Amino acid sequence: MLRFTPTAWAKLLYFRDFGDTEVGGFGVTAKDNLLLVEDFVTVRQKVGMASVSFDDDAVADFFESQVDAGRKPEQFGRLWLHSHPGDSPQPSMVDEETFERVFGRCEWAVMFVIGRGGKTYARLRFNVGPGGEAVIPVEVDYSREFGPTDREAWKAEYQGNIRSDPWTWSLGETFGASPRKETSVSLADDWLDAFEEMDPADRRFVIDELAARPELWDESEVVPW
Repeated sequence: MLRFTPTAWAKLLYFRDFGDTEVGGFGVTAKDNLLLVEDFVTVRQKVGMASVSFDDDAVADFFESQVDAGRKPEQFGRLWLHSHPGDSPQPSMVDEETFERVFGRCEWAVMFVIGRGGKTYARLRFNVGPGGEAVIPVEVDYSREFGPTDREAWKAEYQGNIRSDPWTWSLGETFGASPRKETSVSLADDWLDAFEEMDPADRRFVIDELAARPELWDESEVVPW
């Protein structure tokens, strides 16, 4: 079971709800329980409605600071936590590719996703021996102490690390569209091809987000794609 202390959980929810994009970070765990998240820590990143891209130098700095604090890599570099701006916590195609590319060589790792409505998804993966993976339950461990909620520090961390790309640009980068041009055009053929190749859950996510953005269909505006 993946557990969160009340304070770590509160911080995660704060970051999830601060903006309208995905937000990603690392779970810092207890020394004697590597599936007990004591802190949620972000690094500099570019985010969109369906993507998170960490800054490599920021990740390196984070790892160095954790080692300096006396922690081992398995305490801070094995739990990938991120939010979805929609209600579904099911991993997207991009999530799966990222988990494989970034964490595929670790002895073990966890991908955790939380949706806007509070639903969660957590999968523990082993990459040693015969390998294997399993979806595991998630729980907030209220038997742990409630630490202080430093909203000002959390706000400063969010504003210092999270950089949101324009929605259409993020969508294009994520799903393979050509760079947008300052002209009014229909959806590019390459975007439609990528859309058709998505998993059904990913297609539903995009459709739901489009439905929630009626301003995109205002005929008085020119939307650059």
